[in-house]
Amino acid sequence: MSARHLGTRLRLAAATTALLPLVAALAACGSGDASGTVPAGSRASAAPADDPVAAVRKVDSVAALLPADVREAGTLRIGSSIGLPPGASYPDGPGKPPVGQDIDVADAVAKVLGVRLERQDASFETILPALASGKYDVGTGNFGVTRERLKSVDFVTYINDGQGFAVKKGDTTLTTKVTDLTQLCGLTIGTGAGTTFEATLTAKKGVCAAAGKEPYDVKVYSENGATLTALQQGRIDVVMSTINGLRHQAAQPAAQTAFLGEFRRLDVGFAFRKGSPLTPAFQAAVNELIEDGTYARILRKWGTTASAIDASRINPTEHT
Repeated sequence: MSARHLGTRLRLAAATTALLPLVAALAACGSGDASGTVPAGSRASAAPADDPVAAVRKVDSVAALLPADVREAGTLRIGSSIGLPPGASYPDGPGKPPVGQDIDVADAVAKVLGVRLERQDASFETILPALASGKYDVGTGNFGVTRERLKSVDFVTYINDGQGFAVKKGDTTLTTKVTDLTQLCGLTIGTGAGTTFEATLTAKKGVCAAAGKEPYDVKVYSENGATLTALQQGRIDVVMSTINGLRHQAAQPAAQTAFLGEFRRLDVGFAFRKGSPLTPAFQAAVNELIEDGTYARILRKWGTTASAIDASRINPTEHT
């Protein structure tokens, strides 16, 4: 082997080694990874040990709001997109259940309603269309409530999250909070397929030309792990994703990203096919959890108290 080839291989090996902590934490957390697989010998950050859902019990008056056939069957099919912590992730590797704020809220709602959730992992962009076909009764995955989605999907809100940006730690391309998309002109932004982030970036792509600047480029990934790996490798300059997910990642001891702050807030909710009879029961169940304090304990467990809502709503108007 020539000295040149040896040097190239050594540089590639060093780059791969540097990326291992990020891939270990996130490779199985992207939308579309239905297996829950984490690379051999690696683990994502451990989940908090407390379990505020354990004490939740069925509330008959709330369960009575479910359609009779659902109460009789005792099960609901939930399409679940496993994304970044703290929302939902696989910290314990293959064969272990997902954990996170979204998982706890859904499980607590199911206990109030006296039903069992049949969770099916699915890619983020496939869940909403699958609700209309009847494949799932309900969907979760940090689905933001937007005018466009409300045309075909009903929502029951349970948290307020939204859109934010992050860069590679130490990168000085962007050093301040992104408040205007013209700050991204000339850069390459990575984001998830079928998300509100992709929709926002696509809809507003003309702002750079209007400002006389070079347009930004958008690269879409089906998995969050792939997006963040692309950031570390320099194939994208910025990541656009959930406020809570990016904040959580940047706060980890071995963080390789820097959070650039909130860009836009959005209500987030359980998703249902349009006209679903399940929405009143889910709304009442979330409100029951808010009133009895379980909801606050779940958010405190996952460090998302700043995203708490005062009451669940059905199909609220999109924040502008």
